[in-house]
Parts: sequence; structure tokens; C-alpha cells
Amino acid sequence: MKRRDFIQQATAGTALVALGGLGLQSFAWATRTSKITILHTNDVHSHIDAFGPNDGRNANKGGVARRASLIESIRNENPNTLLFDAGDIFQGTPYFNYYGGELEFKLMSKLKYDAATIGNHDFDNGIEGLYAQLPHAKFEFVSANYDFSNTIMDTHAKPYKTFKKEGIKIGVFGLGIELNGLVDPSMFKETKYLDPIEISQETTRILKQDEQCDLIICLSHLGYHYKNSKTKISDLKLAAATKNIDLIIGGHTHTFLKKPTVVKNIDGKNMLVNQVGCYGINLGKIDFYFDTDKNKAANGTSIIV
Repeated sequence: MKRRDFIQQATAGTALVALGGLGLQSFAWATRTSKITILHTNDVHSHIDAFGPNDGRNANKGGVARRASLIESIRNENPNTLLFDAGDIFQGTPYFNYYGGELEFKLMSKLKYDAATIGNHDFDNGIEGLYAQLPHAKFEFVSANYDFSNTIMDTHAKPYKTFKKEGIKIGVFGLGIELNGLVDPSMFKETKYLDPIEISQETTRILKQDEQCDLIICLSHLGYHYKNSKTKISDLKLAAATKNIDLIIGGHTHTFLKKPTVVKNIDGKNMLVNQVGCYGINLGKIDFYFDTDKNKAANGTSIIV
């Protein structure tokens, strides 16, 4: 099957979701003017090559070259496309052991990633190791709840970043998981972890009111859901406890979702949570549609690479 046909069929099989509490019957399709496509990965873990034919359930899947071809074809169909990563770029193959993340950042730059957040394994060569590879990243890192002010990473990760595509302003911010107890303190030094829900409330207020964003996306490395923990903040908990976020792109728990989960936020409005497993096996694709009044709806899917 041609890649283009596959993309169209995969997308056609997803459900359209009205966001912001708007009913689908109210959506003015006749006056629809803009389509924004969001592509995303998470927990790639230094998997540069495709899996081999004998690699079990992952056989013949993944690989940066295949992902690049897929991304290019989607961008050709819709130039209003953004590409993000939700962390844990490092650690998992000898490429990281030999090159310390240089190859990962160089390849992501060639694929023209627009932004990424920071996962716990991105500290596996210490905060100095992460900092040393930043010159190879031609994209920005966003992290609103890691306070790097007393570290070498100070000013090198912004709380949020904004983009503009076809008159639609998109705000993107990042969240990281609690490092204490997960990563040796010598690796992250004086990095301070701030409460994700509190930070999200303040950051989305800035993005909505001050920056006047039409679409707000969170790149999260908090994890999708924790069955046996009442204290851990997951993407599902974050979604239900906040407002103004339209999409949470998640990581950390290696959760394979065929399509985004629809969650009611604290105001009872629809928003989306998505995660596409790990190792670059899948590429997340979510299309947002805007009418002339900037009401929005979305559909999404996970495409096997």
C-alpha cells in the first residue's frame, strides 16, 4: 500500500472530537479555514536503526530513515505541520554509549523537530552530558516545571514556545517527571522539580491570556497513568485537574494508544491525551481543524513506522 493511502485510511478511521465543549453539530464545517497537523514521538531511546526481521513483535518496524520519509510525505500534504518529542531521547542502544546523544540530536535536527521536552533518561550522562550535546540540537527544549536556574542548563530550556501556522497561534510547554528517587541526584544536580499541576495552570494562563494562543499543547514526560499510585501525577490526572490545554503529548510509561484518549478537563470540556509507545515504532498524528471563529475539533491516530 502506498504510504499516502495508508495515512489517509488510518486518519479516516479515527473519531472527530469537538474541543472546548463545542458540540459537533455546532461546528461550522462550511466555513472551515485551517488544518494544523501535529506529529509526535516519545521514548525513542536512541533507536536509530529499524528493528530487524527477527526482533519479535517489533520486527521490521521503526528506524529514523523510515520516520523521515513518513514525516516528509505528511508535510507535503499539509505544510501547516509541527513535529514534537516528549522526552527520553537518550539511552537504549550503543549509539548513545558511543556518541553520548550527538547522533540523536543531529538526526532530530535533520528531521526538523520543532520542540522537545526532557525525560529522566536524558540525564543519563549527567546534566553536563545533556548540556554538552545542545549545540547539535537545532530545535528548542521546553520545560516549565524543571527549575534549572542553579545549573549549567539555566536559560537553555524555556518554559514554553509559540508557533504560528496559517493564522493559528500554537503554544507548547513542557513538563518533566520527578527526578528524585528515579535518577541519581549527582546526575541532575540542583535541578528543582515544581508541581506540574500548579505550573500548568500558570503557564496555560500565560499562553491563553497573554500570548493569545488558539491551541495549547503540553509535551509531558509524566507518564500516562499509574494504577497503584494516588500521589503520582500522570497525564490523565493533569488533564482532569487543569484547563486550557487542548492536547497532552505524553511519554515515560511507553503506553501504546491507537488514538488519543478524550478527557474532560476541570471545566468539563474535552481535551486529548496521546502517547505512541516507544523506540520510534509509531508516529503520532493529530489533525486540528479551525473554523473562521477559531472553534476547533480534532482527530488523531498512531501510524506504524
